[in-house]
Amino acid sequence: MKNKLLIVEDQFIEANNLKIILKKAGYNICPIARSVPEALQIVEQEKPDMVLLDIYLDGPQTGIDLAQILNEKNIAFVFLSANSNKQTLNAAKATNPYGFLVKPFRERDVLVMLDVALYRHEQNRSEEIPSKQIKPNSEDAFQMIKGESDALKNVLNHVSIVAKSDVSVLILGESGTGKELIAKAIHQLSNRQLKPLVVVNCAALPANLIESELFGHEKGSFTGASEKRMGKFEQADGGTVFLDEIGELPLDLQIKFLRVLQEREIEPIGGKKKAINVRVIAATNKNLIDEMASGRFRMDLYYRLNVFPITLPPLRERKEDIVLLAEHFLKLSVSKEHKIISGFSDLVIKTLTSYSWPGNIRELENIIERSVLLSTGRIITSVSIPCEKLSNYSEAYIGRVKTMTENERDHIISALEICNWKIYGEGGAAEMLDMNGNTLHSRMKKLGIEKQISEKKQL
Repeated sequence: MKNKLLIVEDQFIEANNLKIILKKAGYNICPIARSVPEALQIVEQEKPDMVLLDIYLDGPQTGIDLAQILNEKNIAFVFLSANSNKQTLNAAKATNPYGFLVKPFRERDVLVMLDVALYRHEQNRSEEIPSKQIKPNSEDAFQMIKGESDALKNVLNHVSIVAKSDVSVLILGESGTGKELIAKAIHQLSNRQLKPLVVVNCAALPANLIESELFGHEKGSFTGASEKRMGKFEQADGGTVFLDEIGELPLDLQIKFLRVLQEREIEPIGGKKKAINVRVIAATNKNLIDEMASGRFRMDLYYRLNVFPITLPPLRERKEDIVLLAEHFLKLSVSKEHKIISGFSDLVIKTLTSYSWPGNIRELENIIERSVLLSTGRIITSVSIPCEKLSNYSEAYIGRVKTMTENERDHIISALEICNWKIYGEGGAAEMLDMNGNTLHSRMKKLGIEKQISEKKQL
């Protein structure tokens, strides 16, 4: 018998259909709960391994309320939803679920999502990331990915987990964080490594040629189609297609791309449908929840792609990797330019580690290349940091600047004081801060915000 699962869903037909799918797959199913109190009672009695959780339930409490309790109990959960409201999605995402299942449920998607979610939960039970989880052949796949920070190790561990599977991967992160390198590593560690990895930059494709580029066309199918063209998906058959900047894909193409993911077949312009066997990795620097809320990205496509999300940390959150990366780019640049430069001065190292790197790793690489070209000595003694004034990073200033956490804490306290410490409802701090009341309460608890903090400030 497989893991024990609890379904928390107030719609009988949907809950029953899900139960049938899961029982058929061999899962042990707890009694179905329709509300948060029912669910908590079953959790205490049955001790489920995973909870499948609808957002809106019977009674005043929501699935998001229950998710916060499940986090405290270290019980994994996956949201069941078809909701595209931005505030609701942000509140749900803040609880760190192991995934989202979009209604109506497809059997294959349900089972793949659960396999991935349960595996990830097992990995996350350990407080520290054991480096031995990264398999021996990962060394070749990760050779171009430099860093020793815990944030990067966590990413590489997730890459190792998902690589052997065929599930879709969504790589999220700011521009310049190395999303294509991660996609290449996933492909290289996968069972498809001997087949093609086809990279498509959706933002660079002309709008009138996107469909032809992705799916191909037959000769004479439109004006200018003087010969048959094989699309990117067909080129990647048996391998992997990496769709960079997926958030730039037009809505009409999103529908066709969704069909490819669901049916595993393509239809070239002017041609017949063809079955394909590809693994899809997508990436974007956009906030797809915002894009969905504004109607620019399809919710069903988001959930289909978001089976296994990997979020790359910005370089400013990987301070301990900055010098290591700089030294790596230095070696590459001096070899290319045939120069002899052995390292950086202490002042340069201090400058590099103090800068916020809005362009991330790509910006660091460009600055090191420029510094190598301009250097006349054996050590780089200066670097040209754009935009931000170096004086902002003097020791005196660094001593006075507040952390992001401190700023967030002060901002929340200010809003609470204005609202006379009212959190929920009209005129409450949650409304002022444009966030869910339960999310605000959770942040207050995490940041240690209590009313007496404000009173102490006034003494």
